[in-house]
Amino acid sequence: MVGRPNIAEDVRANGLTLSDYSGWETHLSDLDYRTDPRALAEADIILLTVKSAATAAAAKEIGVNARKGALVISFQNGVSNLDVLKREIGGWLEIARGLVPYNVAYLGGGRFHKGVAGNLYAEDRGETRALAETLGEGPAALKLSRDMLGLAWGKLLINLNNAVNALSGRTLIEQLQERDYRRVVAASQREGLRLLRRAKIRPGKLGAVGPALLPLVISSPDWLFNNVFLKAWKIDERARSSMADDLAAGRKTEVDYINGELVALAERLGTQAPVNRAIVSLIHWAETGAKPWDPAALRREVLGR
Repeated sequence: MVGRPNIAEDVRANGLTLSDYSGWETHLSDLDYRTDPRALAEADIILLTVKSAATAAAAKEIGVNARKGALVISFQNGVSNLDVLKREIGGWLEIARGLVPYNVAYLGGGRFHKGVAGNLYAEDRGETRALAETLGEGPAALKLSRDMLGLAWGKLLINLNNAVNALSGRTLIEQLQERDYRRVVAASQREGLRLLRRAKIRPGKLGAVGPALLPLVISSPDWLFNNVFLKAWKIDERARSSMADDLAAGRKTEVDYINGELVALAERLGTQAPVNRAIVSLIHWAETGAKPWDPAALRREVLGR
């Protein structure tokens, strides 16, 4: 593993403990965790997991240090990271899209907790087939797809909840139990679906609910959503969105690469995305230290009703 010094020091001191919502847990010691990107020269496959704003910088380090022809798989949020990687290192390295459709929280003390059900995805090609076979059917199982761009857009629609969760200041369970928060999410998803239809982009299905039905499910009455849908989604009571974690840590969020992708798409289409634009603005305000929003206040601020 190649990462930042603070995580390297944590892992050296505590090892790496992985757990998930089902109660599964394992502890790993003697990890080869480095901070020097020259270690990339040893890799046939590089799994890239930096935040989207750091993609260009990471690509430069990979381009300098990786062996020619190595495969870089982008396990990142949003849809535009592949364009950045291809522009920076596409002539030297192979590039493929990956997907992490679940939430992982860093709990400190070398602990990382998977709070939502789901499997990793990657583009179906020879190298990833071999990787999937090696990983097997355990907690790190890798699913393969030939429509990774569609799945990326499908995940982005799901990830529109990340910003609302961050603005709420609550856990995912607590936020999703409030219908006014969900109404804001559903409105951003409906707006996204309209834009994707206009752009002739077909988002892929992740999980039991397809993209077209997501806003209907999310905005359903509390008695139905909380007692049927929420229970079926297997969300850990400790889970928060990565955007909420970023706000709590005082880091810049990825909102420009999630809700902002739809704002940018609307601009390319010569139209507007007022719901997602409002959410982007509120997150940028929250990055300056603004307090969380209660459900009704956020609904009124974003939807005007």
